[in-house]
Amino acid sequence: MEGDDEPSGKMIDEEIYANGVGEEEKRKRPIISGEQLDIEAYASLYTGRTKITRLLFIAEHCQNNQAMQLEALRMAYDEIKKGENTQLFREVVQKIDGRLGPDYSMDSAWCDTVDRRAEQKKEKLENELNAYRTNLIKESIRMGYNDFGDFYYAHGALGDAFKHYVRTRDYCTTSKHIIHMCMSAILVSIEMGQFTHVTSYVSKAEQSQDALDAIIIAKLRCAAGLALLEAKKYKLAARKFLETSPELGNNYNEVIAPQDVATYGGLCALASFDRTELKNKVIDNLNFRNFLELVPEVRELINDFYSSRYASCLDYLGNLKANLLLDVHLHDHVDTLYDQIRNKALIQYTHPFVSVDLQMMANAFKTSISGLQKELEALITDNQIQARIDSHNKILYARHADQRNATFQRVLQTGGEFDRDVRSMLLRANLIKHDFNLRASSRKL
Repeated sequence: MEGDDEPSGKMIDEEIYANGVGEEEKRKRPIISGEQLDIEAYASLYTGRTKITRLLFIAEHCQNNQAMQLEALRMAYDEIKKGENTQLFREVVQKIDGRLGPDYSMDSAWCDTVDRRAEQKKEKLENELNAYRTNLIKESIRMGYNDFGDFYYAHGALGDAFKHYVRTRDYCTTSKHIIHMCMSAILVSIEMGQFTHVTSYVSKAEQSQDALDAIIIAKLRCAAGLALLEAKKYKLAARKFLETSPELGNNYNEVIAPQDVATYGGLCALASFDRTELKNKVIDNLNFRNFLELVPEVRELINDFYSSRYASCLDYLGNLKANLLLDVHLHDHVDTLYDQIRNKALIQYTHPFVSVDLQMMANAFKTSISGLQKELEALITDNQIQARIDSHNKILYARHADQRNATFQRVLQTGGEFDRDVRSMLLRANLIKHDFNLRASSRKL
């Protein structure tokens, strides 16, 4: 927080304020994400179990919007009937509770047919696996356990699926087999919310470098990013998402969509990166730019934040929030990330100034002076902003260190250290010159 004098600080303040509000008013950019989430378009980004999980999550968190809740349940019902998970089907029917009419009621005949077919398939898989064990054919045993894992995963028994996928490890004969085992274990672990397992199997997969292609590496980066996000290690999570290559495309839709990579990576970077990192690793990152193009709102808010257009940036964040709270992986972190981003914006806003008019700053951040003052007090107390507040005149004054005094102190300290080192060397030289150590050891003998 450096400046030449008070008036110049206020001039810069007025300029930044103009950029923060006036420029945004001039451009009048539409904020698309302010609209209600298009559930059908959102669900189309995913496949498999995660599609159902995300739809049920939306339904659970839209209690105040019955139309949205029923739409999510309707789509989940249709998706489940394409698979074999009768337990999940019964749960969804119970949640629908007849509100969607007779077409979305309990289908006992379908459940009985699927369960009967499942019993037959399970018996067949058991017989095949026993035969493979008897013949001691490692590849066949591996395939048998893998088929069992797929069977349990399809029927929603995630714990059993994980156990059988992991058992294939003892029968893997190539690096590709190990990669396949790790990817299956990671998929189930993410579904179960066991992110410590995710981290472990990502590391194990990365050790088989010869079998890794660009798509597998991108998938591993995403899985690692999700685990770090869950652990609230936002900076490390941001790095993983930023390292994800565009080759990911739609190849990991059973876990994450490319739009999620942009959103998760962008918000984690905003909350944890400094200005230089934001420029070099996000804005100038050609690979990540491909993801950002899929979510223009996140791209714009990152650019607005870096360009100090805080009013526009906060508008984008505010309009994105409702939809982000419906994201199965991000919802628990939205408030924390938003607080960190806002605090960084406040710090960045005050950094170049000798003084800041709180009224102008409050307008830039679309808040009241009293609310802004409380936020600044918390940051000052936490030693994140070196400043003091003139409550009467509503001005924030920077506390500047006395550079001249600090320089003299460093010189004196350096001189003292040099004097001590020279005296120590002279003492050592005299001790060696007079054979002090030798005579002392002789007397001892």
